[in-house]
Amino acid sequence: MAHVVLKDLVKTYGSFHAVNHVSLTVNDGEFVALVGPSGCGKTTTLNLVAGLIPVTSGDIMIGDRIVNDLDPKDRDIAMVFQNYALYPQKSVYKNLAFPLQMRKLTKEEIDRKVRDAARVLDMTHLLERKPRELSGGQQQRVALGRALVRDPAVFLMDEPLSNLDAKLRVQMRSEIKRFHQDLNATIIYVTHDQLEAVTMADRMAVMNGGFLQQYDAPAEVFANPVNMFVASFVGSPAMSLVPLEASGSGDTAALTSAEGWTLPLSAENARKVARATSRKIVLGARHSTIRLHKSAEPGAIPAKVYTVEPTGDITFVQAFLSGSIVNISVPASVHVSPDEMIWLEFDQARIHLFDGETEMALKAA
Repeated sequence: MAHVVLKDLVKTYGSFHAVNHVSLTVNDGEFVALVGPSGCGKTTTLNLVAGLIPVTSGDIMIGDRIVNDLDPKDRDIAMVFQNYALYPQKSVYKNLAFPLQMRKLTKEEIDRKVRDAARVLDMTHLLERKPRELSGGQQQRVALGRALVRDPAVFLMDEPLSNLDAKLRVQMRSEIKRFHQDLNATIIYVTHDQLEAVTMADRMAVMNGGFLQQYDAPAEVFANPVNMFVASFVGSPAMSLVPLEASGSGDTAALTSAEGWTLPLSAENARKVARATSRKIVLGARHSTIRLHKSAEPGAIPAKVYTVEPTGDITFVQAFLSGSIVNISVPASVHVSPDEMIWLEFDQARIHLFDGETEMALKAA
């Protein structure tokens, strides 16, 4: 396996920047997910690494080689696509063997590599079947096997699970994660599903508008988003964001709403607010950090229930608060109704504060 370095990578189409000065390093044996909404530049970045489209500027290094001018076949990479691209008339065995035949390997070596890959992916019993006889998950496993037999330095995966149903996606997430762990493979994985990135990757690169927004371990991205975009994109349900205004200073610092309620701030949060470029502050909170009360409590803020979504063990409540929708999770035993008045208590140790002008996270120091 090998490490991958992207240095100041740019891809333009006319005046449009599809990838805008992206720099990151994927360590040897690391699983990195490129994640973001449609059009954010993640697939373009993967295609640049693969050599499927030319680089406008910047460098791509795989191992110790700059590969900008190398053809895809010379980059020592293997790709797994959204559509499995299997040969329908060939058996699973022949689908796996085909890339090895193209490399002129001996019959014995081809057989060994095919059977080794089939054993790793638990599909030895499928080798004589045709793709049409396989389920979607089995076909995706064959696509993984075809990449595996090439023994590449880097695996590139472009939304490989998006054609599967919900149950199969969960199963294949586990299989790809185990595939990575067993092989210690270097993997760059593109997905628009942040849950896939959070559950599978060692690090995730969150992209938007061609820019790299944040690159870190999933737990760190979830706990400490660098800006409002990352905060609203990573997490399910998304972090609630409420635009407010700062008032007072020092020990009397607080957040106030247009409706007239005031949320006093802890000393640490007051220091964060003091670093903002204006009095516009956005309060961010995860659903699990907000406590719902059915009657007024000291420090709790009045809100109105919008919708209620029971999911079995917990219930998600969406509430109107200062012109925004706030997500709260409560035990299934808590019952509220649409349009009911409730009171929300925010955990000062776990709220997030963002500069309303720059949209960047505010730090205490």
